[in-house]
Amino acid sequence: NLFLSADLDWMDYLDQRKLIADGTRTHLLGNRLVMIAPADSALKLDLKPGIDLAAFLSGGLLATGDPDHVPAGKYARQALEKLGVWKGIEGRIARADSVRAALALVERAECPLGVVYATDAAASAKVKVVGVFPEDSHPPIVYPAAMVKDKGTPAAQRLLEFLKSPAARPIFEKHGFALK
Repeated sequence: NLFLSADLDWMDYLDQRKLIADGTRTHLLGNRLVMIAPADSALKLDLKPGIDLAAFLSGGLLATGDPDHVPAGKYARQALEKLGVWKGIEGRIARADSVRAALALVERAECPLGVVYATDAAASAKVKVVGVFPEDSHPPIVYPAAMVKDKGTPAAQRLLEFLKSPAARPIFEKHGFALK
């Protein structure tokens, strides 16, 4: 009834096929891209162009969503390319099937570093944020929402209106989302 995505491409896919109800598409939330390490790490990274990220991996892999398929991984590749370090670490990426799987690799210290959304990092006491990617290093992270064409119900419409309302703001903010 209601489609909410972490990927603009999927919303565009539905929109191009006329599968969302006219006039209901909205940019509901935003997020940030962060570098994480296990919670006991003393590391702090200044994520700027030319950073020697490979040196901080200490022979390990960088966990992130698969850059060919997972939205967080796509953003990670774009940010690392913008910083000029992608080519140097492309072969050292642990390509997880989701951002939560990438988070788990760092939680279990199977990877010394990972790139995830700020909201995922905030949801785990087993990792800490060691760097925040510059906002201009990747396209804005946007979560679109829309009613599904011919499937919308009054209850789903009320839910969408609530999600866009001032009453929902503190809930989203508590979990680290930026509001659009």
